[in-house]
Amino acid sequence: MTRVLVVDDEPQILRALRINLRVREYQVDVAATGTEALQMAARHPPDLVILDLGLPDLDGVEVIQGLRGWTKAPIIVLSGRADSMDKVEALDAGADDYITKPFGVEELLARMRAAVRRTGTAGGQPRIRLGDLIVDLAAKRVIRQAPVPAGGGLAGGGRAGGGPADAVDQSAQADDIHLTPTEWHLLEVLLRNPGKLLSRNQLLTEVWGPGYADATGNLRLYMAQLRRKLEPDPARPRWLITEPGMGYRYQPSPDEDA
Repeated sequence: MTRVLVVDDEPQILRALRINLRVREYQVDVAATGTEALQMAARHPPDLVILDLGLPDLDGVEVIQGLRGWTKAPIIVLSGRADSMDKVEALDAGADDYITKPFGVEELLARMRAAVRRTGTAGGQPRIRLGDLIVDLAAKRVIRQAPVPAGGGLAGGGRAGGGPADAVDQSAQADDIHLTPTEWHLLEVLLRNPGKLLSRNQLLTEVWGPGYADATGNLRLYMAQLRRKLEPDPARPRWLITEPGMGYRYQPSPDEDA
């Protein structure tokens, strides 16, 4: 049973989330202040944290920093702050995702499933399928599969949408798509964090280094190049998604939440 810590100073939100999550068989702890949240997390380490930023004693970013000192549990920020700088600050502090209030419970549940799944599979899945592309993280290859006769395709019945692929059908004609080292590094960071919103600063620091935190033009350029090479319609990307004012995410196809 997944243990969830919900941190919010609004009693009605705590009550509603506790009921909704328990019905879906999550184990739920609640806290109304940042101090209480850190104490509760120390006593009962959570598998996932849902956190409001506007707490009465500590700022939510301080709570994120406190948790990140010892746990890698996913943190989903659930906040009424809609300013993009608040979102970027929370993501840079270590949050995994950000949902603005008012929110839909089904969207929150989908984000939770993605976050929990990510903690169990990140780095453990060597191949990702993007339509007719296979991204082999172990071999550092992007392979475009040619159409195959009915009944052919991925061994084990791979899906047509974005998601894990267990094997490449070697009988089908395949072509490699060339990526530069920087394009590959950027793609790999995104794919190893499926569903996770990565801020521009996170991506720039990870791919280019700490001295490039302001080089947002580089990031836009290389994201555009990746979309031209990998997306069926670069103007309407299916997998490499821009979150305006915040950053980017690799979004697997919706059936991956099933």
